[in-house]
Amino acid sequence: MELHFAADAPPLAALAAAKIADVPLKVVNQDQPAGSPPTLLLPNGERLRGAYVLLRHVGRIASLPFFYGQDACQSSKIDEWVEYAPIFGSGSEFEGACSSVNEHLLQNTFLVGNSFSIADVAIWAGLAGAGLRWESLRKSKKYPNLVRWFNSISAEHDAVLGEFVATYLSKKGSAKAVTSKLKESQASNSRSTAVENGDHVTEAASSRPALEVDLPYAEVGKVKLRFAPEPSGYLHIGHSKAALLNQYFADRYKGQLIVRFDDTNPDKESSEFVDNLLKDIETLGIKYNAVTYTSDYFPKLMEMAEKLIGEGKAYVDDTPREKMQHERMEGIESSCRNNSVEENFKLWKEMIAGSDRGLMCCVRGKLNMQDPNKSLRDPVYYRCNLTPHHRIGSKYKVYPTYDFCCPFVDSFEGITHALRSSEYHDRNDQYYRIQTDMGFRKVHIYEFSRLNMVYTLLSKRKLLWFVQNGKVESWDDPRFPTVQGIVRRGLKIEALIQFILEQGASKNLNLMEWDKLWAINKKIIDPVCPRYTAVIEERRVLLILTDGPKDPFVRILAKHKKYEGAGEKAVTYSNRLWIDYADAESISVNEEVTLKDWGNAIVMEIKKDENGIVTQLVGVLHLEGNVKKTKLKLTWLADTTELVKLTLLDFDYLITKKKLEEDEDFVDVVNPCTRKETLALGESDMRNLKRGDVMQLERKRYYRCDVPFVRPSKPIVLFAIPDGKQQSVA
Repeated sequence: MELHFAADAPPLAALAAAKIADVPLKVVNQDQPAGSPPTLLLPNGERLRGAYVLLRHVGRIASLPFFYGQDACQSSKIDEWVEYAPIFGSGSEFEGACSSVNEHLLQNTFLVGNSFSIADVAIWAGLAGAGLRWESLRKSKKYPNLVRWFNSISAEHDAVLGEFVATYLSKKGSAKAVTSKLKESQASNSRSTAVENGDHVTEAASSRPALEVDLPYAEVGKVKLRFAPEPSGYLHIGHSKAALLNQYFADRYKGQLIVRFDDTNPDKESSEFVDNLLKDIETLGIKYNAVTYTSDYFPKLMEMAEKLIGEGKAYVDDTPREKMQHERMEGIESSCRNNSVEENFKLWKEMIAGSDRGLMCCVRGKLNMQDPNKSLRDPVYYRCNLTPHHRIGSKYKVYPTYDFCCPFVDSFEGITHALRSSEYHDRNDQYYRIQTDMGFRKVHIYEFSRLNMVYTLLSKRKLLWFVQNGKVESWDDPRFPTVQGIVRRGLKIEALIQFILEQGASKNLNLMEWDKLWAINKKIIDPVCPRYTAVIEERRVLLILTDGPKDPFVRILAKHKKYEGAGEKAVTYSNRLWIDYADAESISVNEEVTLKDWGNAIVMEIKKDENGIVTQLVGVLHLEGNVKKTKLKLTWLADTTELVKLTLLDFDYLITKKKLEEDEDFVDVVNPCTRKETLALGESDMRNLKRGDVMQLERKRYYRCDVPFVRPSKPIVLFAIPDGKQQSVA
């Protein structure tokens, strides 16, 4: 396709969209008369005219998922934004447009739906094309949501937008700034591995951002993936990586995503876990096409087990468990391995009945007991379990293992790519061998590294221990790495998604720091969360202003000086003020201090008890004083009956060691002190907080409201949110 346009009016949005979507546009000439619309000559000889007509055409023919919307409604919304974009070329309306988009992006990652589209390209190009005017606003932090969104697009598509900026925006004064931002945000190289029939295909993402990862052997429109959690706990941060990568590839290749519950162990599973896993999946914004259960396939799985027994590819073994484990390690064949098919079926029926004889047996695949890869040494396919299943009750006494049902159900459901963490690498050969024995087609395995966090246990068995032993309140405890736990602690899902997707699909094993995740979170909450004042109750000190207002008065102040959307609050001023003890003991007689949101005061007298503990300060207002020259800027609360009680809770890691060794017992490193409670007083406006509200207590920490105001005698409970700096409750 040949593109013609006037040199002074390149169709920026269409050019940027084509670069991002890898749609070939050949710029033939830039010599069209000034004021003439850009023209695109199609291969069939037809012509399209108009900057945004060209942009829509690129959106329609691009292979990027949902680039022009997921449905007709989204496409119409995208059209609205495309038609709105020219407003950024209007000098008088530029800031109003910035404010409008900034407000929209407060609750949205993209302009339309949950996917990047030409709507985002149109507005991004409008801002980038505004030159130094946009750059000055971007540095002012006046529109934090808009800046976050703009920078995110610049970072994700830096490889192609760098060239675009240098070519078409250099004369507008913004090229240097935007290109600099792209280079700062450029993702490091990542390597990811696909496994095809046991052979490894390594992909180097040398010059692309970490998110632009290809799925080998994938065809647009034909990809089908599954996210298959076991309903034996809540979704944690490690599962989130798998879920989001599946979503990413499903979107990229316009494919399908199934949520499948691997419910084959009734001892560990429950409907509670199913319900909460679905809740967590929804929280992550995962869009799936269907929910299935491995238990839906139990009849077919039993038929397959009987088929393999009949073909001599599986056998029933009554070897005691410990002996069986020893034989597998040593490569010793079981004495039952060569039993007749008739004997195997006889014992299989005992297993189905759940008889005493059957309970002694299991079904094993007859693979290769001498294989160096121990996962191929006759793995267990079926075992007995008399515990009722949470969905189907006591109908079955035998249940398939994960090793048996996973290759079966993946193939049966038409899964094209099975995403598995690299910890399963040694089992890939087993997966393919079992599919071969079953007579099924091969499913491509795509490996990625498991997400490991410092001072964190991700084993559901170990997390369950903390719940059962009362070390935490529940699965949504703010000390837990579950999605519900970290959200309750104060993490924004947007931060979690950004953190995980920045890791890409790398196969390299990494031990990640929590600080990085919380630092991302801080960048999201700081520009918008309201500010409040609190005073620690213990040993708080009264500051009496002898010339202060005897009759308290109220002023209406902004909750966030740089973000109007945070709202306003009523602040009481009085001649009696509470301040923190830590501030009081650092003040000297005749020192001038600044009372935040009021002005300066001079402390004339410091009263102490017999132990030298400061009990009271006496001072006078000096409102004409220079606030820039004072050393101490004090937060304070007027001594009124309207103050609310607060309980501030801070948390530490559940274990005291960064990383456990394989043979190390986690119980030995359980942290004895993981919760610190501090009582405080807060300003009266805090009684309007709702559960889940995030705020900053000035000169203290960021907090999330867990228990809002109910009555004066019951404190508001706030959870401290880490801010990316290592902190301990000790």
